[in-house]
Amino acid sequence: MFFHKQELQFKASPSKPDPVYAKRMQEILGGQYGEITVAMQYGFQAWNSHLPGKYRDLLFGIGAEEFGHVEMIATMIAQLLESAPVEQSEAAMKADPVLAAVVGGTDIQAAIVAGAGVRPVDSNGNPWSGSYITSSGNLLADVIANANAEMQGRIQVARIFNMTDDHGVRDMLSFLLARDTGHQNQWEAAAKELQAEKIEVLPIPSNFPLSKEMQAEEYKFINFSDGAAAKDGSWASGPTPDGRGEFSYEEAPSKGVPFPKPTIPDERFYGTTPVPNVVEKAAGAVKDKLSKK
Repeated sequence: MFFHKQELQFKASPSKPDPVYAKRMQEILGGQYGEITVAMQYGFQAWNSHLPGKYRDLLFGIGAEEFGHVEMIATMIAQLLESAPVEQSEAAMKADPVLAAVVGGTDIQAAIVAGAGVRPVDSNGNPWSGSYITSSGNLLADVIANANAEMQGRIQVARIFNMTDDHGVRDMLSFLLARDTGHQNQWEAAAKELQAEKIEVLPIPSNFPLSKEMQAEEYKFINFSDGAAAKDGSWASGPTPDGRGEFSYEEAPSKGVPFPKPTIPDERFYGTTPVPNVVEKAAGAVKDKLSKK
């Protein structure tokens, strides 16, 4: 159950309208790592959770907060779009805000489609997509993905922080940066706790029988690049993070196994196939018919 309270978690008021900056801010709202993505991602992970208790409650708690961040950013963008898109000295620009928006690099659909309002899109106007979210049903895989989402989102907030000198905008972004810092650490803490409690460990999924994988190939670093420095990393020698083995280093093989014969699709797909094969297939069909008589 959701209940909306018409209050914000933190103030979201710019010092002045700025439709050009509003377009940039759309990325942290409706982009791949924007607030809509993390809010939906944590929500679906919680709804799909097979393990009630503290981990599901963590997902619900942070997910609900992220919906509030969607509201904060949407409110900020709407205010940044509040007046004419761009002030221009030319009379034509002053008389035509839509033209001014194009010249100023703002989101033209914010004016035409949304009536100078916010939309669930990224900074290029691409609609938000549900394919952005990760919800696998595996808690360790999901919380690691969540930490990555917070990292990518915080990078983007940090970048647009330096694209404005508006104190009202910067105040809100400063708050969001701090919350992202906390969430990164909380997801990392959850990942460590899941492993310490042996609920889920590496490799993910931990309940797939290791006897069914080619175990001799598990911990090799096979260098398929002409760079030589990779062999110096901890991933090429020493104990593995799962505590089950040792990394080893190998150069890529100079020769592989033979490539299989080309596939021959059904003729109803109208693919290009070798002519002899078509003839052989037709001859075989005739032979089958004759043999049945």
